[in-house]
Amino acid sequence: MQQFPQHGDVSTLEHCLMVAFISYVICRFLGLNRYAAARGGLLHDLFLYDWHKPNPYPGLHGFTHPKIALHNARKFFSISDLEADIIRTHMWPLTFWAFPHHWESLVVSCADKLCAVCETFGLVRRARNTRALGWIAGLCISWA
Repeated sequence: MQQFPQHGDVSTLEHCLMVAFISYVICRFLGLNRYAAARGGLLHDLFLYDWHKPNPYPGLHGFTHPKIALHNARKFFSISDLEADIIRTHMWPLTFWAFPHHWESLVVSCADKLCAVCETFGLVRRARNTRALGWIAGLCISWA
């Protein structure tokens, strides 16, 4: 995921780490399942290709990548139904047919939009140098 650009000069891995961290913090504050939100945030863009180049899958990336990411997440990890819902619905409201069924899913979807805007307009620094993001990545991996 590190080799694939996401928004601006931020890689897909860095984007997912930021989404996971923000989702964790918000869900912890709200008393929601912060671990599922962090894991879902970490895996929500596990599509494993550069979406800026011609797509190896049919359809527009914005509409198709949640399904691809969910397939890959299930292939490589044991994920809960909540984590699957987070991944599948993270592009809502663009994918209006995939409505979030859990508050954690809505939090990750909003965190994804916030991060995307900040990354696109260059409002964030590279995530690889942020201690907190390394900590949340370790937390997510330990729950895998």
